[in-house]
Amino acid sequence: MSNIYLGYHFTLEPKELGSEILIAELGEKPFESFIETETGFSAFIQKDLWTEDVLEDIYILGSDEFKISFVIEEIDQVNWNEEWEKNFEPIDVDGKCHVRAPFHNKTEAEFDIIIEPKMSFGTGHHETTHMMIQHLLETDVTGLKTLDMGCGTAILAILAEMKGAKPIDAIDIDNWCYLNSIENAERNNCTEISVYEGDAELLKGKSYDLIIANINRNILLNDMQTYVDCLNKNGILLLSGFYNEDIPFIDASCKEKGLTYVKKFERNNWVSLKYLKNN
Repeated sequence: MSNIYLGYHFTLEPKELGSEILIAELGEKPFESFIETETGFSAFIQKDLWTEDVLEDIYILGSDEFKISFVIEEIDQVNWNEEWEKNFEPIDVDGKCHVRAPFHNKTEAEFDIIIEPKMSFGTGHHETTHMMIQHLLETDVTGLKTLDMGCGTAILAILAEMKGAKPIDAIDIDNWCYLNSIENAERNNCTEISVYEGDAELLKGKSYDLIIANINRNILLNDMQTYVDCLNKNGILLLSGFYNEDIPFIDASCKEKGLTYVKKFERNNWVSLKYLKNN
């Protein structure tokens, strides 16, 4: 088999949700690597495995809810490590938390998180992850039983453990995220994180002092009652994955279920909200 790859460079609007869905669909095809870009992401497939109809039954490409375009590039002898290093920059959050790849130098940040950038989604670059880190940095989570729902690469679960939360459940419906979360927890010497593959169905009979849910508006609204049912008295709910204009829907759902609004972070029209359960 040759080492020649075809790179599909996708531009999507809206980017985050569109990328999540499209990557899931492409993952069922022979595409083997994905790299986030400013306007979407790039997907790579070995030329020997490519067929003219490789995108024929990709549902999202025909959806009116997304604007998607792409260009194709032939790439010879891809050096994936070089690609990751070229596209992955370390993240600094308020000078307190540093998220980096193994090939970046360690800084003096109080919390140093190492993530293997096999796929750059969920590495902390996105606004929502950045804001959730901000919430965690200013919250005393010592001894709190914690859930990281839609954990991605488990950055938030790892930071929660570094700040004293325990025990911690990290859940994601995506198999790649599940496997990578296990790997990243081990890489950061975490001992309190248990990773599970699945959705809110796994939460039956569970209870938490802190729930972190960085997903998207529709899933949050659908599963909100489950989160509230799992949240202990005086528990904290941190939400993100949606835009400023989505706040009225999220806020109405939370208040209807007895939660009290505490604080908002905003970054490039993305928002993150903090709520308390008082009863």
